[in-house]
Amino acid sequence: MRRIVSITMMLGLAVPVLSPIVSVLVSSNVAHAAEVVDAVTAPHVANGVISATVAPDLALVDVIEVSGIIDEIAVDAIERSLEKATKNQSQAVILQLNSRGAVVSRARMTELLETIKTSTIPVAVWVGPSGARAYGMPAQILAVADVTAMAPGSRIGRIGVPLKVNGSNISFGAADEVLGTQTLGFLEAREQGALKFATDDRGVPVLRNMLYVLDGVTVKGATLDTVADSIDANGQVVREATTVRFFKLGLVPRLLHTVASPPSALLLLTIGLALLIFEFFTAGIGIAGVVGAVCLILGALGAGALPLNGVGLVLLLLSMIACAVDVQVGVPRVWTGVGLTLYSASTFLLFNSVDGLTMRPSWITLLVCIGGLALTFIVGMPSMTRTRFGTPTIGRDNLIGAQGITVGAIDPEGTVRVDGAQWHARTNRATPLSDAQHVRVAAIDGITLLIEPLEGAARDYREMRKTDSSETAAE
Repeated sequence: MRRIVSITMMLGLAVPVLSPIVSVLVSSNVAHAAEVVDAVTAPHVANGVISATVAPDLALVDVIEVSGIIDEIAVDAIERSLEKATKNQSQAVILQLNSRGAVVSRARMTELLETIKTSTIPVAVWVGPSGARAYGMPAQILAVADVTAMAPGSRIGRIGVPLKVNGSNISFGAADEVLGTQTLGFLEAREQGALKFATDDRGVPVLRNMLYVLDGVTVKGATLDTVADSIDANGQVVREATTVRFFKLGLVPRLLHTVASPPSALLLLTIGLALLIFEFFTAGIGIAGVVGAVCLILGALGAGALPLNGVGLVLLLLSMIACAVDVQVGVPRVWTGVGLTLYSASTFLLFNSVDGLTMRPSWITLLVCIGGLALTFIVGMPSMTRTRFGTPTIGRDNLIGAQGITVGAIDPEGTVRVDGAQWHARTNRATPLSDAQHVRVAAIDGITLLIEPLEGAARDYREMRKTDSSETAAE
């Protein structure tokens, strides 16, 4: 029982206490984001860029990859990358966008849009590669960018309520009404006038093509020169693109950005809490406790950056406590079922929707978490408990025949005190036992003592053997 109380206190305090810490840690790492962003010069660009000759005399173009949910770290990285690109006198900045939503406030997102709109360096947005999405507030970045393009197979839309930039709502022109609640592919977006580039092709399939789109475009009083034509040794005209430089997050900001997603946060919280419960029922502190603590901290950091639902969080903690009750008994019973039911409900309620974007993890993630937790508490934990208490060094056989006293009524289960220690007990007969009644241990089932009243109880054969030996010695 004391273990259950300890687990209850630990689980009740762990996530609520750790989650607010994320604001401090994120702020600390965001403050150093400009220091940990790496600039990588790539003559043949990755992420789908076709290897080709590079024009060394052209000014650089910087690329910022924006993927996943846009959080404070991503916003700060974009702003600081724009500052660096301006100081480095780059021609332009390309945002490679693939995001289904943002967890920052509308005011913070408005600041980002204003920064992009008022930037002295041209900013282009490419929604790619194929299959990329730009939904919610991230999609509104396209409205303030100077040049926008999409890869075939990508989609934009579901922008929700438009943000106000410099006092007026952002606009996609005739596509405002459609993009508010629906999504558009490349051809539809071009027909609706939602994109800002004039070409007759059928999309921008790879990032290198984005350099071709920017070539010759006049933005903010400057004409971009991103491609140069030259003649090779065979007399053929070769298009040489400028060098592309990638900005990447440092290790710590990248880690915090990765865990700040619903699937990662849910998985880490589940693993961390389960491993800590496992550690409570094992002798000593082992690797499971260390791994569990690390997972719980990372999960709490990720959950702290997401819109948590209080009801879902309480259900998650209660589910672990319910499962721990049967771990104490050593056999999966009703409490295990209650715990799994509460956990399943918590996975649907743990994260609130943001700006029309559902934060519920995918069905694959839910099945992995629920199925893994079920196997852990139905098979793994009971086996571990029985193995631990079944070890001969515990010396439980010596308890058979020992006398004790009930702690509360036992009908048919309860608690008994034997040799100063409290044990889970069950009556060996149908007759209930009252509080403070003297009993004898008749047998042991797992970690449960089977007891019977002291008076009228049958003696165990080992006790009888001891008595007969004593009588023989006396004679």
